[in-house]
Amino acid sequence: MVLTFGQLAGLIAAGAFLILVIALCFVLKGLIKTLEETTKSIGAVTEDINGISKELEQLVNKTNTLMDDVNQKSAKLDPLFETMAELSESVSDLNAASRNVAERVSGSAKAATQASMAFRLGKQALKFYNKHKKNSID
Repeated sequence: MVLTFGQLAGLIAAGAFLILVIALCFVLKGLIKTLEETTKSIGAVTEDINGISKELEQLVNKTNTLMDDVNQKSAKLDPLFETMAELSESVSDLNAASRNVAERVSGSAKAATQASMAFRLGKQALKFYNKHKKNSID
């Protein structure tokens, strides 16, 4: 059996095609394995995300409950802060009134001191006048 050049070329092409098909089978087998692993990973990630979303929902519910509690307690404290503000204003008014009284007392004390000095000076002047008058009569 003698092969012609065309038959030999056909045989080589058939062999190359067979090698190409075998190589393609290995590539497809690897691709299938990779896709299976990717599917498993996506499934695991989905389960993890579902767990996280449930925990996040619980956390949000607890946070809302806590915020409601804080708001209620804050509302109860509002009258206390209003009372403290009024008390602070009253203390400020009392301090201002005390300063005014202290200034008046201080002014009165200065006036009393000046009056006392004027009285002493007048008393000394009267003694001097009486002494001088007595000396002029003698």
